[in-house]
Amino acid sequence: MSFLELVRKRCSIRKYTQTPVEQEKIDYILEAARLSPSAVNYQPWYFVLVQDLEGKAKLQECYPREWFKQAPYYLIICGDHEQSWKRGDHKDHMDIDAAIATEHICLAAAEQGLGTCWVCNFDTELCRKHFNIPETIEPVALIPFGYPSDPMLFDETPKKRKSIEEIIKWESF
Repeated sequence: MSFLELVRKRCSIRKYTQTPVEQEKIDYILEAARLSPSAVNYQPWYFVLVQDLEGKAKLQECYPREWFKQAPYYLIICGDHEQSWKRGDHKDHMDIDAAIATEHICLAAAEQGLGTCWVCNFDTELCRKHFNIPETIEPVALIPFGYPSDPMLFDETPKKRKSIEEIIKWESF
């Protein structure tokens, strides 16, 4: 599959089976995250894989939506403000670096036939408490993942995008 085919395939999946994901696919996704680019190559991230029942129940308290409870696996994407690069105007690039890694995870999962969904609207303090996340490290996103309940969800999920003419400016804004 070409890169554009993969990008077109990736979408937010909110319906999962309980089929176990093969360890080699999990390893593949984690390696894609590890290889993600970051500002000045500082790699200011951590990824917490949650798959046991106790951890899943705790994470579901942080984001108590019914569809979220269906996911058989979760990743907590964390960024370390002490390890991230800061631009001359003090802009902290941790959030950008974590976002790049998160999208690498989502694309790698889609390539492997797995569904994901970015979740940013969760109780970060409860997440920090439940998973012993230090104060200097920010839980940035939750990524539920697993096999979609229907593989056709990749094709049937609407992808609303602006036209190229609406977003590209040539030479100047």
